[in-house]
Parts: sequence; C-alpha cells; structure tokens
Amino acid sequence: MTPTDLAGEILDGSSRAIARLITWLEEEDERAFACLKELHPHCGKAYVIGVTGSPGAGKSTLVASLARAFRKDNLTVGIIAIDPSSPFTGGAVLGDRVRMSSLSADPGVFIRSMATRGFLGGLTQTTGDVVRILDASGKEVIIVESVGVGQDEVDIMRIADTTCLVLVPGAGDIIQTMKAGVMEIADIFVVNKADRPEADLLSSEVLFRVQNDGSIRPKEWRPPVVETIAIEGSGISELLRSIADHRHHLEATGKLKERRYAQAREETLRTLQRRLFELVRRQLEDSGILDRLVPDIVAGRRNPYTTVDEIVERLLVIPTTERSHMKVLGTDHIGLAVSSIQEAIPFYRDLLGLGAPRSEVVKDQNIATASFDVGDTRIELLEATSDDSPIAKFIESHGEGIHHIAFRVTNVDEALSELGRKGARLIDKTARAGAGGARIAFVHPKSTHGVLIELCERSEGRQ
Repeated sequence: MTPTDLAGEILDGSSRAIARLITWLEEEDERAFACLKELHPHCGKAYVIGVTGSPGAGKSTLVASLARAFRKDNLTVGIIAIDPSSPFTGGAVLGDRVRMSSLSADPGVFIRSMATRGFLGGLTQTTGDVVRILDASGKEVIIVESVGVGQDEVDIMRIADTTCLVLVPGAGDIIQTMKAGVMEIADIFVVNKADRPEADLLSSEVLFRVQNDGSIRPKEWRPPVVETIAIEGSGISELLRSIADHRHHLEATGKLKERRYAQAREETLRTLQRRLFELVRRQLEDSGILDRLVPDIVAGRRNPYTTVDEIVERLLVIPTTERSHMKVLGTDHIGLAVSSIQEAIPFYRDLLGLGAPRSEVVKDQNIATASFDVGDTRIELLEATSDDSPIAKFIESHGEGIHHIAFRVTNVDEALSELGRKGARLIDKTARAGAGGARIAFVHPKSTHGVLIELCERSEGRQ
C-alpha cells in the first residue's frame, strides 16, 4: 500500500489504516513521513486533552470515564495511552487497552497504547505525530494519557490544549504539588479517588497552592480543583464542565491560537532534531568516521566536545538563501608574511617594477608593513616587530607566504554583524585600527575553508 492510499483510508476514518501508520511511525519507516505530509492539511480540528499524574492515580480509569461521557455527546474520541517501556522488548509494559477494554467495541473510539522507549518527558517521540493522525482521521476529541508526572515529565503541556493533573489522596501528592514545574502544567487539578479519607485535605492544599500562586503571579485562568471517583463515574460531569470552561477561555482570549502556534513551533524543532540526528548518525556509521574517532577519545588523544564541533562543521553545511546586505567593493590587498621587509622589497620594487612602497608600523599589532600598488589592489608585506606578533607566530608555524586576503567593504561593523548572524566564526567581534588608517577585522579560516580573511573599511580619502 502506498502512503497516498493509506492517507486516503485514514481520512475516511479507517481504524486499521490509523493503526498501520502508527506502526510505520514507531518503526521509523520512511513511508510514514510521506503519509503525514498528505494528512497535515486536514489537521487542526480536534481538541486535545492531556491527562497526567502519579502512577496509581487512576488515570486510565478516568480517561475511560471521560471517553464514555464524550461518546454520550456523540463526539468521536481518540485515546493515546503512553506506558513505560519493557527493558526487554521495548513495548508498552502496562497496556492501557486492557484497562479500557469496555471501549474497544465502540467504532467511535480509537485506542492506542504506546511505549516511551526511553524518551523523556512522559510522552513518546512520536506522540505529536499520532495526535495529528487521529485529528486528520476525524476524531473530535483526543485524550493523551502520559506516564507519571515528575519535574522533568511536563511535555504533556506542549501537546495538549487542556492539561488535567490527576492527584490521589494518601500517595504523597501533597508533596507532589510543591515540585517545581508541576503546578505550572495543570489547567485543571483532578483529585481522584475522592472517597478516601485524605481527599479533602489534598483538595484544600491544592486549592491553597493555586490561590497563593495566583496572588504572586496573577493569571487570566485559575485552575479549578475537581474531585472525582472515576471508577464510579462520580465527578465526571463536573470535570467535563471545567474542560469546556477552559476551552471557552482559550478561544475567547486567543490563547488557543497562541498555544497551538507554540506547539507547532516546538514540534517542528523536535522533528528537525530527530531527522538531523538520524542523518548524522547514518553518515557517521556508513562512513566509518565514528569508529575511527572513538578510540582516540577513549585514549584521551581527543575530547568528545571538539570532536562533535568538527563533526557538525564537516557534515552540516547549511546553505542560506537569504540575500546578503553586505557589499564587498573588491580585493583591498593580499598580505604576505616575510621575515624581513628590507630583504623582500627589492624583488617587488625592482624586479617586478612596482615602484617604491609605502611603509608603516602598526604598533598595536606589532607589525611593520610595506605596500605596493598593483592596479586596483595592493601587495602588503608584513614583518613582525616582536616575538608575540601574529606574523611571528605565523612564520614560525607556516614559514613565509600568503598570510591573508583583504576584501574592502563599505561598513566593517555591518559586515561583522551579518557574518556573525549567519554563523561565521569571527576572530574580531569589533573593528580595530589597521594600516593606512583603515578599520579592519578578521574572519577565522575555519569559516573560509582555510584562508584568513580580512574585512577592510577605508575612508574616502584613503581609497
């Protein structure tokens, strides 16, 4: 079956086609991405509800109760149940479809258990893509149940329109509410298993935290605290009302569009990160570069940080289509490093007939210069005046020869700003004084493929 055929079946609401595409995604089959491209224009209609909380809080039972309530309103429902991964198979350990078996016969409900497979944040690497698949298939409400909440497992808020944080009495969730970040993710607090003795204490503590947080950082939406007994269906109507109220708030204030913009931006970056990683890993493994580098890292001859920098520079050459606003007027001069200007002058003055040079000492760079005009450009001889001069170091490493090529620009500050913005490695972040009253700055050979480039700005009287 082609991706186009599969996309057509998904748009018709086929559960079998949805399941097949999700499997392709989990197996990182390239056909999945081709199919997603065709489905994307049909996304954006479903409302996404995130349900997260500590293990044992009754999230799955609550999700099942919510799904039944939505079905009574004739709304189609998609459920993505994220479970921890088996360390042996990589599959979902708990299998929430078992706990939601009463819904499996309903054609208006699609349920999929997915394993985190080591992906942090309480979700799987492909959760966002699965949400879009269910959205395109016509599901009106999508419920995402994540792995237990923690300080690092707050990714649910980056995918859900409304996030419900489920707490349970007697499980340490009073302390849980005090964790940094956890209070921030909840649009609605759900105290489940509210028939337990400590339920009122937990609800009061959460309500106090919400009110206290609201007095410190005022917000347009104050998360309500809803008590439920999901296994009995108690409190579900109140929870549905709170979800509807939050949706109305988001739509009325424009926050829903803002959230979805932020979510789309974040998901695009995540997808880019995933695809780039796969691209780089494949190139490193296929070329054998990684196997050649690792022994040197283990032996201490290389460090992993410099190695990664080199890999990025070598493999990720990203062209830019942005038009350059920097204006290069031409080649200003070619700088030649020499051990002795006096010994070098006769060749250029007498043998090449370039005439007498203009000589100058640039004290802050510890160099002496002698310049010969050659048409519209110059030959500039450079001699070190001290051992710590860059020319002395160049000759020590490379011997006499071409030290740099200088391009004349209209404004060296603007040139530096544009090159820096586009990722060029700069030796000088700001311009400095050069020979002949010019303002100069250097670009590192790492960015120019081996040549030291000087940017040179001259005043009108010194062209």
